[in-house]
Order: sequence, then C-alpha cells, then structure tokens
Amino acid sequence: MDKIDRNETRDLNRDPISGTPGSHPVGVGVGGVGGAAAGMVIGALGGPLGMLIGGGIGTLVGAAAGKGVAERIDPTGEEAFWRETYTSRPYHDARFDYENDYAPAYGYGVDARTRMPERTWDEALEQELGAGWGQVRGESKLEWDHARDAVRDAWDRSDRTYRAYDATDRYYAGEFDRADYRDRDVAYDDYRPAYRYGTQARGQYGDRQWDDRLESELGQGWDKVKGSSRLGWDKAKAATRDAWHGVERVLPGDADGDGR
Repeated sequence: MDKIDRNETRDLNRDPISGTPGSHPVGVGVGGVGGAAAGMVIGALGGPLGMLIGGGIGTLVGAAAGKGVAERIDPTGEEAFWRETYTSRPYHDARFDYENDYAPAYGYGVDARTRMPERTWDEALEQELGAGWGQVRGESKLEWDHARDAVRDAWDRSDRTYRAYDATDRYYAGEFDRADYRDRDVAYDDYRPAYRYGTQARGQYGDRQWDDRLESELGQGWDKVKGSSRLGWDKAKAATRDAWHGVERVLPGDADGDGR
C-alpha cells in the first residue's frame, strides 16, 4: 500500500488510501440508511472505501478491535454474520446447510485473509487455497468448485474490513492531537478500538440516533471490543461518539435526526 502524506489524511475530503479528494475515510459506503439512499451515498462519494459494503447495500465492515492485523478481523463476528446471511448469497444451494457445509468455507476465507495480509485474490491464490481445501473442510460436502465462492466471499469481506480500518486508523491518528477529549497521558493505540467501535456502530444502528440510551448500550459492549485498550467506557465513549458522527457528517441531510 502506498504511503499517504499525513497532511492528506487530516483532510476530511480526501480519501486516506488513494489521496483522492471528495471522500471521507469512514463515510464512503456506510450502510444502514436504506437501499436506494445508501446506493446514492456510495455513488456520490466514491473512492476505494465504497467497497466496504459487504454483500449488499447496508452492510458495513466486520467487527474489529485491538491493533494488529489479525485483531481487525474478528472470527466470532464474521461467523455470526455469515450464519445470518448465507442463504441470501447467490451461490447458496439449499442442499447444503450452514453448520456442516458453508461454515468451514467461510472460516477458511477469513483465516486466509488474516494469514496473508499482503496477498490479493488472484488465480494463483485461488489455486493455492483450492489445494488446501481438503485439509480444512472437515465434514463439509462442498467440493472446491462450490466452496470457492463462499471462501472468496469471506475473503473479500475480511479484506474490506482490514482496508477500511486501516484507513480510519490513519485518519484518526492524524486528528488525535487535536481531539479535545483525549487524555494526554494515554496513547492513540488505546483510543483506536473506540474509533473503530463508533464507525461500525453507525453502520449497525443506522436507524438510531446518538442519545443516552444508545450510549449506554454501546457502553455495555465496550469490554468485548476494546482489545488491549486501557480505557474505561467513561473515556472511550467520546472517541466512539466522534467516529459515529464522522460517518454521520458525510450522509446527506441529518440521517440520525440529532441536528449534527
């Protein structure tokens, strides 16, 4: 990935991956605003992060916490996502179930993206993963010709998650010194999971507005996503809210109705 000048990442109107003007690092492709509306948002804002939509309009990046590459792709969160949505995928075949057949393929795709962060999906990688399918398929009845689409689907979603959080990490790192809520004795790495949490939450709760009730709900989940962060929710919530509104600011109008 090409290095981007830090001054560029501080520009709300510049994509932190490509440097292209006119897109926000967390807003491009944000879900939860309805199919047609979200489609217009994606089309209007453009940029590489438009690919962060997974599987269809309204699906944001996967769950992520901590600070390492592997920590950006949460296998538990991905398993829950695929269990809920696998029947809607174009390759789904009713002869096969999730638990025994598709779950190993999705897990294989997530694991492969985590283990090979510098690779892209190409013919060589597909052949390599195909050769290894027999060792990881367990009881799955899917032959590689059928499993391949599910593995690729999980790889692509995990790849979007990795690249989206890489971009938001760099954006908020550039803004961190100017954040009025930051604890001067605490490093950016401790705030990183909070920014990711707010970014993901805005996509997950697209029909909600930030209020005391939502803040309380997110606070109850903080310990599960904080990774190695030393922040308690009392300090993490401001950064989480900042990231939530970072997404909100690039949506047309006032999508969550809170006047921001």
